[in-house]
Amino acid sequence: MARIVRPKIVPHLWFAREAVEAANFYVSLFPGSRVDSVTPIPADTPSGPAGSVQVVEFTLAGQQFMAIAAGPLDPFNHAISFLVNCEDQAEVDRLWAALSDGGTIEQCGWLKDRYGVSWQIVPAALGELMRAGDRARSRRVMEAMLRMKKLDVAELEKAYRG
Repeated sequence: MARIVRPKIVPHLWFAREAVEAANFYVSLFPGSRVDSVTPIPADTPSGPAGSVQVVEFTLAGQQFMAIAAGPLDPFNHAISFLVNCEDQAEVDRLWAALSDGGTIEQCGWLKDRYGVSWQIVPAALGELMRAGDRARSRRVMEAMLRMKKLDVAELEKAYRG
């Protein structure tokens, strides 16, 4: 049997039921993504009879993930989120619209998707503006960001310029 090379660390998400649905949704949003496998567990488990629990392996923009559909356990919360570095405002807008649909919009580029997973949708420009080395400019950018829900590159740049 050929050995599959796997990364040392792989994020693993526990869904009550929607692991396959969520994985298919996520891979539809990010180029270079795919569902690698869906494996029903062939034995009875504490979460259900053989075949009722599914493990999903998927890749999002080159990052491997695993998910399991194994009944309710602990809900997702803000302690873990996925930060997406977006190239431009168009990518922020596209991902924000898709991931927030059926979910909850929060502050500072955060949202929870319809499955309860927390995401931070962040333009790459934010980091550049914050690392510019001018404390007054960085403060203005941070203050502008704190007033936003979806991050707006033009408004962040305006705050940077003062």
